[in-house]
Amino acid sequence: MSKAIFIWLLATVLLATASLAEAQQPTKVSRIGYLAGTVPDAQRPRIEAFRQALRELGYVEGKNVVIESRYAEGKLDRRRALVTDLVRLKVDVILTAGPGDTLAAKGATNTIPIVMAQDPDPVGSGFVASLARPGGNITGLSTLAPEISGKRLELLKEIVPRLFRVAVFGTSTNPGTTQMLRETELAAGAFGVKLQYLDVLDPKDIETVFHAASKGRAEAVLVLGGAVFFSQRTQVIELAVKNRLPAIYNDPDYVEAGGLMSYGVSQLNLYRRAATYVDKILKGTKPGDIPVEQPMKFELVINLKAAKQIGLTIPPNVLVRADKVIR
Repeated sequence: MSKAIFIWLLATVLLATASLAEAQQPTKVSRIGYLAGTVPDAQRPRIEAFRQALRELGYVEGKNVVIESRYAEGKLDRRRALVTDLVRLKVDVILTAGPGDTLAAKGATNTIPIVMAQDPDPVGSGFVASLARPGGNITGLSTLAPEISGKRLELLKEIVPRLFRVAVFGTSTNPGTTQMLRETELAAGAFGVKLQYLDVLDPKDIETVFHAASKGRAEAVLVLGGAVFFSQRTQVIELAVKNRLPAIYNDPDYVEAGGLMSYGVSQLNLYRRAATYVDKILKGTKPGDIPVEQPMKFELVINLKAAKQIGLTIPPNVLVRADKVIR
C-alpha cells in the first residue's frame, strides 16, 4: 500500500469516527416555562402562534425544546406557586402572558431570563430600567396601554356622543393599572366624562361590578384588561349585553367572542415576536441587553352584531376607520 493511500484511508477513518462521535452527542433540549393567569383555552391561539414562530426558527418540541405551561385559571393567588414550580424545574427562560405573571416571575427569580409577551408599561411597572436598555433579567414587548387608554375613551365618546358616565373595570393589583387609569382620567377631563372605577380581583367580582355600574347609571364600560377579565370574557360580554352597555376592550379576542369593540395591539403578533426574544436568549444574549419592543400599529375591531344586540348604531366615520368589522 502506498503512503498516499494509507494517509487517505487514515484521514477517512478519523473523519468518520469524528462524525459518529458528533452524531452521538445528545442534542441540548431547552426548557421554556410559560406562566399565564388565565385558563388554557383562553391562551391557546396565542401560545400556538408562539409555537409556530419557534418552529420557523428551527425548534422542534420534544427534540430540542420543551414548553412547561402553568395556568392560574383566574385564581391570581396561585401564580406564586406556579412560577416557583417553573424555577424548581430550572427552565432556561420564562415567558409571561401578562403584567401580573411578570410580577410573580420577577418575585421568584432574578437569574432566569423572563420574556414579557405583553406589558402595558414595563418601565412604569418597574420591570425594566428603560425600554432601550432593560437591564436585569427581564425584557419583551410593550403594548403602550397607558398611552392608548385615553384613545379607547375617545372611541366610546364617538359612538355614544352624549356619553357622560363611564364605568372603568380594572384589577388594582395588576401592574400598569394605575398608569392606565391615570391616562383615562386625563382623557375624561378633556371629554367632560365622569368615571366610576370598579375593581375586579376575582371572577366572583364581575357580576358585582356590573351591578354597581348599573346603580351608578353608567352609560358605557371601558375594560382595562387583565387575567380575570380575559378568563371570564364570555361572562363579561354577556353582562354588557344584558345591561345594554356599550363596552370597549383592550384585546380583539373579546370582540371575536361577541364583544362590541376593541382598540389595541394584535396579541398574536406579540406572541410571534416573543419567540424571537426567547430564541436570542437561548442563543446566549442577555435579556438586559435586548431592547423592549414597542408596537407600531394598533387595531380597531368592531362587532356590528353586538351593536345590534344593544340597539346601537356605529357612526360611519368610526366604522370606516376599523381594521376589521364583524358583521
